[in-house]
Amino acid sequence: MAFGNYLNAANALIVGASQGIGLGFVVNLLQDSRIKQIYATYRQRETAGELIALQNQYPDKLTCLSMDITQESQIVEVIQHMKAEVNQLHLVINCVGILHDDTLQPEKSLRQINSENLLRYFQVNSIGSILLAKHLLPLFRHNEPSVFASISAKLASIGDNQLGGWYGYRASKTALNMFMRTAAIEYGRSSPKTLLVTLHPGTTDTSLSRPFQKNVTKDKLFSVERTVQQLLQVISQLEEGDSGQFFSWDGSRLPW
Repeated sequence: MAFGNYLNAANALIVGASQGIGLGFVVNLLQDSRIKQIYATYRQRETAGELIALQNQYPDKLTCLSMDITQESQIVEVIQHMKAEVNQLHLVINCVGILHDDTLQPEKSLRQINSENLLRYFQVNSIGSILLAKHLLPLFRHNEPSVFASISAKLASIGDNQLGGWYGYRASKTALNMFMRTAAIEYGRSSPKTLLVTLHPGTTDTSLSRPFQKNVTKDKLFSVERTVQQLLQVISQLEEGDSGQFFSWDGSRLPW
């Protein structure tokens, strides 16, 4: 039976919720009566104004916590905070990811590869998620169905790579897929009711994709609201054998 049929009085954690898809998940789940408590993390308070405003609006349902996913000690602190209030989680979605910023741009050729930039891609896009899997395990060890989903990208698919380029982003998201696939096997033994999946959201109109949208057709450029609805639909339909899989926004499985 699909995961969504079990959801009731659930506790959720959205990692990377200050903007974009993460913020969209918080907005959506605040209106979902099946969700009892939402925890949401942000890295910088100055860019989390909308999220903090939601906490002021829904103080009994939403708790916002500062966390840098590249710092394991901060992950531990956030989880300790949650453990003091709840003894289980049912839905965790890690939305943290980096493609570009003021100093980081996706590489178009081998000439542009820089070891420091590669390390940053991996720290944010891959290592953070497996650290979450490590420390969240105690909150997933219960007898109710639960899901830990990480936002990946179709560009992470080795089998689908026809264009090349974007070395660091591609490889770090591929590493994310392998981390979560491997963790799904261990969770299958230690927390068998938890499904671990990676999700391709499609091209969503956020600051991450904005500089690269010119070749995206209108029907393939999704609003945040549409992306969130589509991914929640995929999550709600997950079945017992789906742990460790890589899904697209339409529910199809993507090649590794």
